[in-house]
Amino acid sequence: MIKEKIVDGAHNAPHRSLYKALGLTKEELERPLIGIVSSYNEIVPGHINLDKITEAARLGIAMAGGTPIVFPAIAVCDGIAMGHVGMKYSLVTRDLIADSTEAMVMAHGFDGLVMIPNCDKNVPGLLMAAARLNIPTVFVSGGPMLAGRVEGKKRSLSAMFEAVGAYKAGKIDDEKLEEFECKACPTCGSCSGMYTANSMNCLTEVLGMGLR
Repeated sequence: MIKEKIVDGAHNAPHRSLYKALGLTKEELERPLIGIVSSYNEIVPGHINLDKITEAARLGIAMAGGTPIVFPAIAVCDGIAMGHVGMKYSLVTRDLIADSTEAMVMAHGFDGLVMIPNCDKNVPGLLMAAARLNIPTVFVSGGPMLAGRVEGKKRSLSAMFEAVGAYKAGKIDDEKLEEFECKACPTCGSCSGMYTANSMNCLTEVLGMGLR
């Protein structure tokens, strides 16, 4: 196990003292150290629910005899970043996520990983990290956003962009635009539609890396 190089043996007593500063016990340090890479944050709709999945993963790892340790991965919402300078920062986060996750794992001696992403760049970014690290890893997606309903029809974020076009063309008024705004994206989750987030989540499952 990787942690043998960092945790076990008399020469690693300083390392163990720092792990114990986290509140970890001798028994917990004897178990496999399983990192949980969580993309939870309060700005991306696809990630605001990941704290609940992260806690479930923590409990599952502990029940299976491992020691769960959570650390974060960043994520940008492409929808919010769209149409301004923010979009210049979206694609590069894929490499930032891969690099920072690799750094965290190699520095701290995790034996395995549970990765909890959901959106456009952090799913492939964490897949890249998993490939580089080559330790047991499983992905757990946050799941897709439910479709909205306006005028009796299913709607998604795409309908919002179309509604803006219709508004500028004078086909709908302020009230109708606001109705779309309030109903097109009704829940948390990756944006409803086969955009990069959902296609990458499907690909992760097909690769055998993700839970169904």
